[in-house]
Amino acid sequence: MDELHLNVALLRSRVPNLTVAAWSAGLRPATVSNLCTGKIPIGRAEVRTLAMLASLAGCTLDELIIRGSQLGMIETGIKVLDLLAPIVRGGYTGIVARPGIGQLVMLSELLHRLRRSNYATLFWKPAVNDQGVEEAAQEAESTSGTMDRIFEQIKAYAGEREVIVAADRSVVLTGELFSLTEKCKRNGIHSITTILVDTRGEAAYEELPYGPLDTYIKFDPELITRNIYPAVDPVLSTSVIMEDAQLESLHLTLQQRARMLLRRYREIRPLVLARKPANLPEAEMNLYHRGERLEAYLTQPFYTAEPYTQQPGVTVTLQETLADVRTILDGGADHFSVEQLYFTGKLPSDK
Repeated sequence: MDELHLNVALLRSRVPNLTVAAWSAGLRPATVSNLCTGKIPIGRAEVRTLAMLASLAGCTLDELIIRGSQLGMIETGIKVLDLLAPIVRGGYTGIVARPGIGQLVMLSELLHRLRRSNYATLFWKPAVNDQGVEEAAQEAESTSGTMDRIFEQIKAYAGEREVIVAADRSVVLTGELFSLTEKCKRNGIHSITTILVDTRGEAAYEELPYGPLDTYIKFDPELITRNIYPAVDPVLSTSVIMEDAQLESLHLTLQQRARMLLRRYREIRPLVLARKPANLPEAEMNLYHRGERLEAYLTQPFYTAEPYTQQPGVTVTLQETLADVRTILDGGADHFSVEQLYFTGKLPSDK
């Protein structure tokens, strides 16, 4: 059962408004979302739930459940994403945040990095030009405001370079994204990676703001108050590629250990802030300090923010991130102060 996962692309193409459809069928949208992102393994899903999803999609269970399919991740050089919520190649990534806490900054940075890595980056510009939209558009290789023009651009690049399409939630609500996907399939274009944002910040508290996703990137306002950037929630952000069959064992093991540490650190933090650390055993305090260092390590300077931070952007390879995270988890970074790890790249040298 560890090698099974939902065919999210099939669900998205067959049931565009999955939130409403799931609710109408008596399924909890949150359960469906967690199945789509891998937070609930297929082996723990109720047969009734899977059968109902297959019925909604008009497919068999064999079509709904993919066995052993290897999903590739797109390495971004952004530590917190590559470790905890890898972007699925050819899948749908959704960025969820309240207005003004960084989702369009993240989109701009992703477009900047992916374009530099020779991906064809296309921005489907929304009709309403909210704050931050223009900056994101400038980081894309090509920008358009219509589905037909975006399709022509996809067709021009497909077969030569991998295509990234960034779009606003509005094209999900209108059904245009579904139409674009179907049009691409009819023309033999299947592997398009889509990154979705909610430029108006209207759906931050909806359970399925974009429908089923392969990667879910959730921003945490509390991290912003502590100047933790990027303010990606390390517990709630996730990806279908987390499943055992999708990651190398070292990545998966370190990802699970890191998430557990950060979850416990967040539980302990209020007690420490209330100046009641005496109520905690030494082992818990050690865990707290390592969680504090891991949280600081996962901050990172962005290239697109250089004019504001006056600090050069940094790329950290996945292998470097995994090695550093392992060091932190095993206590090898206990001698570093939190300040030494904040807003940097790799772990500082001991020399």
